Amino acid sequence: MYTAHPDRYAEMPYRRTGRSGLKLPALSLGLWHNFGPDRPVETQRAILRRAFDLGVTHFDLANNYGPPPGSAESALGEALKTDFAPYRDELVISTKAGYLMWPGPYGEWGSRKSLLSSLDQSLSRMGLEYVDIFYSHRPDPDTPLEETMGALHTAVQQGKALYVGVSNYSPEQTREAARILAGLGTPLLIHQPRYSMLDRRPETSGLLDALDELEVGSIAYSPLEQGLLTGRYLNGIPEDSRAASDSPFLNSDAVTEELVGKLRALNEIAGSRGQSLAQTALAWVLRQGRVTSALVGASSPRQLEDSVAAIGNLDFDADELARIDKIVLG
Repeated sequence: MYTAHPDRYAEMPYRRTGRSGLKLPALSLGLWHNFGPDRPVETQRAILRRAFDLGVTHFDLANNYGPPPGSAESALGEALKTDFAPYRDELVISTKAGYLMWPGPYGEWGSRKSLLSSLDQSLSRMGLEYVDIFYSHRPDPDTPLEETMGALHTAVQQGKALYVGVSNYSPEQTREAARILAGLGTPLLIHQPRYSMLDRRPETSGLLDALDELEVGSIAYSPLEQGLLTGRYLNGIPEDSRAASDSPFLNSDAVTEELVGKLRALNEIAGSRGQSLAQTALAWVLRQGRVTSALVGASSPRQLEDSVAAIGNLDFDADELARIDKIVLG
């Protein structure tokens, strides 16, 4: 029987999410990959246990995570029963709906029918009565935003979610979503954008500014840019890497000589900070406190430990930030 480490809260910093009372760990565990049936169950459980022992109290999912879709939630459900039942109130568990999950017109997007049906399915797979955060995973161009936000509000009213969030929404859509939710009495807690040293869109689009003004939290996904910022690509494309498999999320054409040169230069800065490239990339996302938490994946407990070690140095001086910008932006 798993017993959590008694000092699990000793090192991890926790940040208040927007103007809410909810605090999230600086690093959260995303179950996007590595939690399907192609991965050993014992490895999955070891990652989850090690995460919690290190103070990573937030597990982030979506209905379609796996692969196949739904399998990550099922895997977490088994781990909750075997390892984490005594610790449910110490965990923040989130899930999302919006991308394709089942056939037909109700298996994706943002209708009330789709979102609430998906949430019921997610709760069943995880064996939970509620999730802590339920997200609209992407905006629906054909459904009124009032309907999508109304469904999130209903999830809270039904006691199936404590908080609600949005992901992949533009600054304008986020402002409108926050306005609608405020009118319903269910505040927008958090936005989950893609954000990394190599992907600055939350800055350039004004999203981070909007979240600051709205007092809404943020949690960055892909802070390691699909593995590019882990240091695995410093000498090209490894045979067993995501880029070598021509994944839809990262293909070999993206790993150019110019990019490899940038990664090597960034790695030099990381070395001068006493960090791995991955640790510096995570620290960069968390700098200045504008981002509440950064989502990391892990294929092993050791990889997770390397990511969590980033919290040892989250500060950058002006020269470091200028050098990073010059390398990435030119």
